[in-house]
Amino acid sequence: VQLQASGGGLVQAGGSLRLSCAASGRTFSSVAVGWFRQAPGKERELVATTNWSGGSTDYADSVKGRFTISRDNAKKMVYLQMFSLKPEDTAVYYCAARSTVTGTWGYWGQGTVVTVSS
Repeated sequence: VQLQASGGGLVQAGGSLRLSCAASGRTFSSVAVGWFRQAPGKERELVATTNWSGGSTDYADSVKGRFTISRDNAKKMVYLQMFSLKPEDTAVYYCAARSTVTGTWGYWGQGTVVTVSS
């Protein structure tokens, strides 16, 4: 699975943004996918995940109620809709896919930068 994230940018606090992740590969529709982020000086953290069908999702407490992850297997796309953005959401956001063999997040896209100004 190959992944390419896009959609980052500069937004004011309280605003919204939608990140997209384009995937390629025959196994995309069978793998769980997720969004991670890494803020300056901090470790990478898991933001949201969804299972192969999109029917099950999970979120970090810090984004619950504000972010929504979704996927379109026919288009091989993953989305992260972000509302009520806060300056602490500023980070590089990455999409990732979990290997069905190892169970680890073994496939990564390049990051897209989200900057939230106060």
